[in-house]
Amino acid sequence: MIGSSFAHQIAMRSQLPSYRVGMTQDIKIGMLVPLSGPAMSWGQPGLNGCRLWEDWLNAAGGALIQGRRYPVRIIAEDCGYDAEQALEGARKLVLSDKVALLMMLGGDSFTPLRSFLNTHKVLTSTLLTSDLSPDSRYLIAPSEVHPVYNVTGVSWLTKTRPDLRKVALCSQTDALGLPSLATYRAAFAAAGVQVCKEIKYAPDSTDVATIVQPMLDAGADILCWCTSYTPMVHAMTEYAYAQGFNGQILSCTLDQYDRLVARTSPEYMEGTVFQFPDFDDPALAEKAFFFNQPSLFFSEYTRRFPDSWSAVSWEYAAILDIWHAAVEKVGALGTPSVMAAMKQMGRVSHAFGPAQWWGESLFGIDNALVGDWPVVTIQQGKARIVSFESVPKWLAAHETLLYKEMEALGQLWSQRFARKTVTLPLTARSLDIED
Repeated sequence: MIGSSFAHQIAMRSQLPSYRVGMTQDIKIGMLVPLSGPAMSWGQPGLNGCRLWEDWLNAAGGALIQGRRYPVRIIAEDCGYDAEQALEGARKLVLSDKVALLMMLGGDSFTPLRSFLNTHKVLTSTLLTSDLSPDSRYLIAPSEVHPVYNVTGVSWLTKTRPDLRKVALCSQTDALGLPSLATYRAAFAAAGVQVCKEIKYAPDSTDVATIVQPMLDAGADILCWCTSYTPMVHAMTEYAYAQGFNGQILSCTLDQYDRLVARTSPEYMEGTVFQFPDFDDPALAEKAFFFNQPSLFFSEYTRRFPDSWSAVSWEYAAILDIWHAAVEKVGALGTPSVMAAMKQMGRVSHAFGPAQWWGESLFGIDNALVGDWPVVTIQQGKARIVSFESVPKWLAAHETLLYKEMEALGQLWSQRFARKTVTLPLTARSLDIED
């Protein structure tokens, strides 16, 4: 967010002249996210949230650019978290639809598009800071800074439960899992907690017993699922329950946690730590962030899209809010101008408060917004925020540990830069509204 919130801007517009509304030319925004497959819960719910944002903005007259209002249209393509599918979707969105902004989950679906998007100067957002590199100048992570915020869950847990001394980690070996594993390694090292077992598994693995049983056999006090996909998080949690594990569970996400509570027990899930709140959480009521009244967004979302709230339901909409403020400030859609506005205008915030641009030390470019991030636990069957922990503060003290673990797993930008990536034929691309 730059300046006032989207909700505040909408309220103010009702008191101002509407300028020239009803322009037939629309501004197209692309979403190239997994709408199917194991990562679907990090794609489809995000699209749902963006549909709310799209409806609210257009109902208020659209985006104001140089005295004219333009409706916004979100065009979604399913990447299935598959490289070839992502390539096909990118061709359509960039070359045919000529989107002004391309939003992605990131990871393995972004890697083959790196050269193509950079050459065409497509402003692209990712939820993964580990996608950032100097050769992707127009890639930003302004909303979710996965996996760096995971240090906050470990920091809070180990401060409040000093009796937990051994952790077992598991992660899938892809561009979502490996950076997460590196981050959890660093966070537990900073907290002085011993890693007694580490399991790396193939992204398509479904053999839960071979993953979780060795973790249980190691005598861990904490089972950490890192950023495993939702189906695996559920299956591994249920397996640990069936085997009688009564220790601490830690996970990056816990989508559809109510189903886990129902399939295990409220007592078993009590105290489980993860990183994504429901937006009706009382702790968000006084937070000055982009929706202004997050509980209203949550209630409208759950009414229109029941049983689909996930870690990303709000995150792509948060990106849209930051982008929209920058576009209206500079009165243009051109990537360089919009990026400059995002980087230089006023007070910069992300969803949970003030934030700063960071990333050069690990990823070669300061294109990620880091600030406070919530730590969430299950309390009597309901997700509740227990703390807002500072990511910059942790980095100031322990960034060298994170660098070391990222390097060990080949996740530094310089290591990724050396890898072969898929490229696309270059085709001229024009913008309807230039700098």
